[in-house]
Amino acid sequence: MKKIYIVGAGGFAREVAWLIEEINEVNPTWEVVGFIDENTDLIGKEFNGYKVLGGIDYLNSQEKANVVIAIGTGETREKLANNIKNHIFPILIHPSVIKSKSVQIGEGTIICAGSIITTNIEIGNHVVISIDSKISHDSILKNYVTILPSVNVSGNIIIDENTMIGTGTVVIQGLEIGRNTVIGAGSVVTRNIPASCTAIGSPARPIKFKS
Repeated sequence: MKKIYIVGAGGFAREVAWLIEEINEVNPTWEVVGFIDENTDLIGKEFNGYKVLGGIDYLNSQEKANVVIAIGTGETREKLANNIKNHIFPILIHPSVIKSKSVQIGEGTIICAGSIITTNIEIGNHVVISIDSKISHDSILKNYVTILPSVNVSGNIIIDENTMIGTGTVVIQGLEIGRNTVIGAGSVVTRNIPASCTAIGSPARPIKFKS
């Protein structure tokens, strides 16, 4: 069994702990050491059977092990990944996920239960694909992209770094969504969406831009 730390102690971190337990049911692989969180008020507390052990400094003081960053926003995952030293970022895929052999997946990526990843897809580092999402052929999800539950991404889509696609969103084929953008829940993306904005609606349109 390989030791693994879960960075984060919120709801998604608990879901990732469950994902790891599900992997172990099929193929015993991981020993969850505990949660890592920068909130000092949480240290010593236990969630679903695993303790919060300390923050990133504590993690960096430990022997080399596996680490998964179970935080919902790509920007935060990127900062944490850059601050974690001398550890390994494994790929975690729930046993129920359906994917082809032609999918490329970067380190630290998490793919949750019930998702379908079809053919010739590139998924970057530290991407999160939440439960019941579908990614179609020839799409590219760059580093630190976050796909929230029940998203449908059609073929030939490019989603740039640090972008979050909200729950229940549909993205039609052949489009590009810029980096650092948020697509609101339930949107239908029918045209390219620029970088550094929040877009909502059907069809999705930018409603504000980041300064």
